[in-house]
Amino acid sequence: MRAAPLARRGPGLRLRLTLLATGLVAAVSVLLLWLGWMLVGNVVAAVPRLPDSGTVRVNGVEVPAGMLGEALRASAREQVLVVGGFAFVAVVLATALLAWTAAGRVLRPLHEVTGSARRLSAESLDERIALTGPRDEVAELADTFDAMLDRLQAAFDAQRRFVANASHELRTPLSVIRTELDVTLSDPDADTAELRRMADVVRDATAKAERLVEALLLLARTEGVELAVREPVDLTELVSRSLRVVEPEARRRDLRVECCEEPAFAVGDPALLERVAGNLLENAVRHNVDSGWVRIGTGSGPRWTTLRVAASGPPVGADEVGELFEPFRRAGVQRTARTGTGLGLSIVRAAVAAHGGQVRAEPVPGGGLAVTVELPVAPWSLRADS
Repeated sequence: MRAAPLARRGPGLRLRLTLLATGLVAAVSVLLLWLGWMLVGNVVAAVPRLPDSGTVRVNGVEVPAGMLGEALRASAREQVLVVGGFAFVAVVLATALLAWTAAGRVLRPLHEVTGSARRLSAESLDERIALTGPRDEVAELADTFDAMLDRLQAAFDAQRRFVANASHELRTPLSVIRTELDVTLSDPDADTAELRRMADVVRDATAKAERLVEALLLLARTEGVELAVREPVDLTELVSRSLRVVEPEARRRDLRVECCEEPAFAVGDPALLERVAGNLLENAVRHNVDSGWVRIGTGSGPRWTTLRVAASGPPVGADEVGELFEPFRRAGVQRTARTGTGLGLSIVRAAVAAHGGQVRAEPVPGGGLAVTVELPVAPWSLRADS
């Protein structure tokens, strides 16, 4: 088992900022001290030259009169070095202290961000930094962190709901199977007819669980992934193939189906797009009313190819439309339908998002639902190649 690497902690940002500011001030101070040393020496050396005869006293030292300029320059430069040295030390120390204090005040919000990140867990995602003060880069970082926490909390909440709903959906057929088995096995007089009835119930419950697992796997493979295949696809042809699957149920319920005929090419994964068309048609037939209708239309524009499936059915409130794309949500019922998995529109949304498209739904006046899918249109060059 590979051991986790030890964390190597270097100098803190506060110390690095302090050293950087102090180093810059020290470099500038040294440059100014050198310039002052050169300037003072040149100015003092410009005094008039005295005759070589005689001596003068400079700082208590007798020097020849002809060397007065050199003596004054050396004395002035020495005083600049002494006084400038003390000033240099004072300025560097003051800069270090001020830089350390200022860096601490500036970095305090970053410590709050770090502390919040360390305290976070799946159970404390409701905590926010909510930084007050000037709207600078640090405040922008804190706001970005808060926005990220909002998205994480929404994702965790959605995940909890999804797991709870999936567990409920899977528990239902398993409970049916166990109940049927317990009841049948507890009856010592169970005959062949009873055993066959039990087998039919178990088979139906197993089929429902199998459909649910397949839908969950498809949703997991579709959500947030990149497409492996991108090629021109005629949505009208996909609709025709999907219609053949739901046609027996549509005839049994006496549904009037109006289908599109004009080709409409989109670019994407044929298998996923066929699943999109199939889910929309299955929902349109399954959640319809007897002797109702289904209208399917396609179209191509300069940017988008559209697929619209509208169907009659029970009334759907405008405030319920957005929830239908959530897992295990069904028009009019939640987790109570005998047929379907409640994942049809969730898979449609995930597949359309993977193609870079859009999907929206709207209630039909008088009852029913219309779903419109917009997918990137296939260029003419790709259609010719196909």
